[in-house]
Amino acid sequence: MTWLASMGAIFSATNPAIITSFGNPAAELQAYTEHTVICPLSQFGLIRFSGEESQPFLQGQLSSDIRALQRDQIQFSSYSTPKGRMQASFYVIRRGDDYLLQIAAEIQPAIQKRLSMFILRSKTKASDASSELGLLGVAGKHAKSTMIQVFGQAPESMQLIEQDGVQLIGLPNEHYQILLEQNQTEAIWNRLVAAGVQPAGEPIWRLSEIQAGSPWITAATQEEFVPQMANLELIGGVSFTKGCYPGQEIVARTQYLGKLKRRTYRMHVDSLDAAAGQDVFSAEMNGQPSGKIMLAAPAPQGGMELLVVAQIASLEHGLHLGDANGPLLHNLALPYAMN
Repeated sequence: MTWLASMGAIFSATNPAIITSFGNPAAELQAYTEHTVICPLSQFGLIRFSGEESQPFLQGQLSSDIRALQRDQIQFSSYSTPKGRMQASFYVIRRGDDYLLQIAAEIQPAIQKRLSMFILRSKTKASDASSELGLLGVAGKHAKSTMIQVFGQAPESMQLIEQDGVQLIGLPNEHYQILLEQNQTEAIWNRLVAAGVQPAGEPIWRLSEIQAGSPWITAATQEEFVPQMANLELIGGVSFTKGCYPGQEIVARTQYLGKLKRRTYRMHVDSLDAAAGQDVFSAEMNGQPSGKIMLAAPAPQGGMELLVVAQIASLEHGLHLGDANGPLLHNLALPYAMN
């Protein structure tokens, strides 16, 4: 992180591993809207599973079909309690013979420890790969053309291209990750900056994930949602044919008995006080929360953009931040179909 500090990175007072900006958040937001930004993704950790039985072990723990994951693909996935409540969400990435789970760094240690408890005699080992591997994010209006300019190609959504040990990963809504060895990070960063890409902090990347509808579980929202509430089955993160995993019975029952009452929506609010874990309200709920914010980030038009998990029936009555008389939330489009 020393080289990033020399470039003007400002680190979070509450979590010094996270870069909040490079000194001018407004300019970074404008660069994301009009051009391209590059973000250090230290808000994520990487759990590595190594060993010949890594695939069957993860198949029995996560919600997605790990057997279907090809080397040139990534997957959304989740890990739930026996009651079907998500403890974590992931990108699952293959690197060589290993499987990597990209996870919110603040919950990585506990999830890694919990998964390790169930390895038992399986020929796999869980380890923290975050110190060995780095993640960079490229996002913004011209992110795709920038990737082509710098790397000669840009992967499609949920696809992976490898170049000399550097993995280029396409994400929904045309934003990108670069997974690489830590000792390669500064050189790749400099290549992108030389191409005119502006450095930006974690809130900008969070905005890009909100606009893509990517459902990240953080400490504020652990065990709050079943996968379908987070739209995970709409984006390939749940398999209903793979067999057993923790919470599978609840997830299947929710799907086949039509009991899903909440969905994730992308929304905007004219307030800067929204945060993950905060409740939202609707007039018909008689003072009870109608839902909860999953993610929040500053919006280009002012206020904040949100991913909100809320009662489907409450949409027609309006959702409000904080209480039923709080700021009104306005629905925005997601880049995938809702059903």
